[in-house]
Amino acid sequence: MIKRQLLLLFLLTSIPCLHAQQSPGANSSDAVFKALYTAEAQWRIVQRGGDEDEEERTGKPLASLPKVDLATQTAHLAFLEDLLHHVDAISTASLSPAEQINYGVFHAQLVVEINSLKFRDYEKPANSDSAFWSDEAGAVRDPFKSADDYRNYISRLSDTPRFFREEIINMRAGLKRGFTPPRITLSGRDKSIRNVAEASSPEATDFYKPFEALPVAIPATEQATLRQQGAKAIRESVQPAFRDLLKFWTGEYVPHAVTSLAAESLPDGKAYYQAQILQYVTTQQTPAEIHQIGLDEMAKIHGEMLTTMRQAGFTGDLPAFLNFLRTDRQFYAKSPEDLLMRAAFVAKEFDEVSPRFFGYLPRQRFGIKPVPDAIAPFYTSARGGPSTYWVNTYDLPSRGLYSLPALTLHESAPGHSMQLSIAQEHKNLPKFRNAYISAYGEGWALYCERLGVEMGMYHTPYETFGMLSYQAWRAARLVVDTGIHATEIHASGTHSQPWTREQAQAYLHDNTALSAHEIETEVDRYISWPGQALSYYLGELTILKARHKAEAALGSRFNIRAFHDAVLETGAVPLPILEQHIDDFIARDGVGPYPDMEL
Repeated sequence: MIKRQLLLLFLLTSIPCLHAQQSPGANSSDAVFKALYTAEAQWRIVQRGGDEDEEERTGKPLASLPKVDLATQTAHLAFLEDLLHHVDAISTASLSPAEQINYGVFHAQLVVEINSLKFRDYEKPANSDSAFWSDEAGAVRDPFKSADDYRNYISRLSDTPRFFREEIINMRAGLKRGFTPPRITLSGRDKSIRNVAEASSPEATDFYKPFEALPVAIPATEQATLRQQGAKAIRESVQPAFRDLLKFWTGEYVPHAVTSLAAESLPDGKAYYQAQILQYVTTQQTPAEIHQIGLDEMAKIHGEMLTTMRQAGFTGDLPAFLNFLRTDRQFYAKSPEDLLMRAAFVAKEFDEVSPRFFGYLPRQRFGIKPVPDAIAPFYTSARGGPSTYWVNTYDLPSRGLYSLPALTLHESAPGHSMQLSIAQEHKNLPKFRNAYISAYGEGWALYCERLGVEMGMYHTPYETFGMLSYQAWRAARLVVDTGIHATEIHASGTHSQPWTREQAQAYLHDNTALSAHEIETEVDRYISWPGQALSYYLGELTILKARHKAEAALGSRFNIRAFHDAVLETGAVPLPILEQHIDDFIARDGVGPYPDMEL
């Protein structure tokens, strides 16, 4: 009761629309719901000490790092549980159509975040793919725009010891109850800590990069002062915090991390893994159901792979062809610059064909950069955001050029970079709609790899095979992730014991053209990040199913540009909401969100 009184007090004092006079004809349910999600956004700003969405949009840094201590996590859970109680009390039928979509997204986000806090995911803030310290180290490399930005950044650097102490306390609590990533996936991950802790000077760290070229609008004397203050903050705050973290990581955390791989072996593991599936897939499918889908889809893709292999003129069997792709030097870049330029060429090829497949194209453009050296050895092959397509140039013999077209379509355009840019250009969506929903975002990006066939992006059978290998890679994840993390699978792929790391690596080796290095880093990622790998292929299947449904219903009236615009119109949403949205698209006779645009 006290919690609810506190929430109502927060609403009444923070959200004017709750007690303001409503305009005639206004939807009262809409107003109440808007007040609730506005209160949640305001709560985040108050707790965070600033608006993180604004920080990301403008590049203006907040003056502190997040609070992640137990008291903050407990207060956040209490607030969200109370908020969900009030959201559940709203009749969705009474909401306007736009707010019904908002409601579905917001409700799903609340459930996922409450689950995460209940399972105390914050006690596991590092895995083989990412970690709180590398997120901070890699977050800022470009110059800021004003002296105030630099002063905020210096304040943020000075806050590093407090932030790291809270994270270490959380990790220690997870360690005590056996809630850590598996030890085997953490080997060598101390390198990114050492890069800062053992750096010869502040200037040798990534944290100093914004000071290397300050804006000319800042007077020279002030530039010198900011550089001195920045170097001091790195020397006296950042590097000591990293040294303390390194000592904890190597001496306490990794040696005592859990040795079992399965998420279901963690505390309350079956419920935890099912909650991870809900978070990343946005559905209630069971591990057994997902495992069987993976086996079925792998069989289909294998047939396509064999056909494409024959088109390439290869007369051996599939394992021999995979070995040929992994070892023949014609398929690999000779330098990092070569790989980056080839990626750029594929991106420009898409620009030429894009108007035939999309009615709306974003104003935001993206650049192409190499993954920073500090994280490249354990980083995935690439990652795309609205402004940057990161290409991993580490270990070039593991970066097959036959897969580069599919990789580029997935990570840049029309995949992540384009989808995220379009989402950011929506002016009337509430802030919570900016959240990344993996099943939608990864499903769309994987669909874009398939779309590359229709767009004419694959010029050789090898490139087509690279796309199919990537499809197999994502379908294999359904088998591998559930194989690793579920203690029992009751389907045609029945097993009584979770898979070992070696079993998972062997499955990817035998069924995809991924290099040995990529297989090792990817499997470690699946082991330490339960459920995330499931989102890709299940999301793609949902989009393909929706497209086939629209094509069958609309016949000759089906327009591919209008369909793609409809899928991208919503921004990231749970898969059931996307399916309903395409049903609405069909009901309005396939008219897309931009009816005045010539299609």
